Amino acid sequence: MMNLSLIDKKEPEFSKAVEHLKQELSTLRTGRASASLVEHLEIDYYGTRTPLIQLAQITVPEARIISIQPYDKSAIKDIEKAIQASNIGINPSNDGNFVRLAIPQMTEERRGELVKVVGQVAEKARVSVRNIREETWKQIQALEKDGKISEDDKIRGKEDLQKMVDKYNEEIKKAAEAKEKEVMTI
Repeated sequence: MMNLSLIDKKEPEFSKAVEHLKQELSTLRTGRASASLVEHLEIDYYGTRTPLIQLAQITVPEARIISIQPYDKSAIKDIEKAIQASNIGINPSNDGNFVRLAIPQMTEERRGELVKVVGQVAEKARVSVRNIREETWKQIQALEKDGKISEDDKIRGKEDLQKMVDKYNEEIKKAAEAKEKEVMTI
């Protein structure tokens, strides 16, 4: 029974891998405006790296426009500079009060590239889950070797661990498929 608590203790690590995947996927540009595209951009604000979401109100007034209204107007140039330096590939326009980002229409070629990126990001998440599984399995084997659990407990632990891995791999698959569908939707 000791190995079950070991597996339960690893669940937050599995969950963290999936959450990281979802955050990575939310930053991929799909042709539709989304605040998540820019809200985590780091802005150099008076010498401190600060997420954009803490410096400005980010809204989506239209399907392909992101509007950023800084709480401090003096930060507008820093926000513009950070957006240009990021890899989102959109040039900001600024009217002194707002920074606006117009999301260009995506080409079929770009959609195909994004689907590949989604696959790569999902694979990284699956590798993280596999690494956690391997580490946990080694711990279970060590417990059995040290005589702290029986061989039956070790086998049961391996089955329980695989069930958890399968659960999180399914979540990864669903998140990736949803993002691919979003990317391919015109």
